[in-house]
Amino acid sequence: MTRLARRILARGRAAGAMLATAESCTGGMIAAALTAAPGSSDIFAGGFVTYSNAMKTTALGVPAALIAAHGAVSEPVARAMAEGALAQSGATLAVSVTGIAGPGGSEFKPEGRVCFGLASAAGCTTETIDFGALGRDRVRRAARDHALTLLLNALG
Repeated sequence: MTRLARRILARGRAAGAMLATAESCTGGMIAAALTAAPGSSDIFAGGFVTYSNAMKTTALGVPAALIAAHGAVSEPVARAMAEGALAQSGATLAVSVTGIAGPGGSEFKPEGRVCFGLASAAGCTTETIDFGALGRDRVRRAARDHALTLLLNALG
């Protein structure tokens, strides 16, 4: 378990928070980091690994029209994923990740581009980070760590 995850668990317990994740390109790495510690069920409701567009729609309620209009790797979809995870899990805070880990990408959505969402009862924020063509494993780890940092910062 990473130091970052340990800090999230401690802050989450102190705040009485319940967390959820909605992951695409990270494939469950955020949930795995959070659940590596015994007792993490105190603050981790669960995670959704929605790698396909169909799963984003079915499990999280992301409108297919939204994916068609913006693509799966977009802030609107990251927002809908985070909001869906929040609604489906009963958590108080949810983070989402959707991106292009590589190899590959396109002129408009290059390898290493990852969109994040962070949802709570107060609303949802999104951001896009271009990690660059670091290679699949490094992009996925960078996305995991950034999502964990978003959670940590949201917990105060």
